[in-house]
Amino acid sequence: MAKSKLYQISKSSLHGKGVFARTDITKDTKIIEYVGERITKKESQRLAETQLNSSNGRKSKGQVYIFEINKRYDIDGNIPQNKARRINHSCSPNCVSFIEKGKIWIYSLKKISEGDELTYDYGFSIDTYEEHPCACGSRKCLGYIVRKEDRPKLKRLLEKKKEKEKAKKAKKAKQTN
Repeated sequence: MAKSKLYQISKSSLHGKGVFARTDITKDTKIIEYVGERITKKESQRLAETQLNSSNGRKSKGQVYIFEINKRYDIDGNIPQNKARRINHSCSPNCVSFIEKGKIWIYSLKKISEGDELTYDYGFSIDTYEEHPCACGSRKCLGYIVRKEDRPKLKRLLEKKKEKEKAKKAKKAKQTN
């Protein structure tokens, strides 16, 4: 089956639009290429800052389509032909990205049923977790998009943060009594 017949863009409950299976997809299927302009890391940083910040200084939500290829280059996927940019993040994804010969491909991690939304783990760094809230609804979700291996560390960090806030409230309540 031609790759374009595997998926379609539709309305998503996760984030506006998403990519959905048009038919059943077997595990380990190469589904779609993430395409765009190859840019340097320096250009990538400048572009990400521009795309994240609107003219009035507020941050936009999820409008950066930069995908890392290697230590020198990224792909700016913010082009209309890049249907893969519509694939949303999930903390329990059904797809995964691979870099093959300088190209980014999205593969199925497991069998995906017709009508299911395609998702993959965006794998953001824990250093910037607060900039990447997550609303995927997965049982594994901690409320932020971070790579899988950083989630235990983030969980501990969030628990400590919650304990500090609880102690601060208790102290304030004690002072007012």
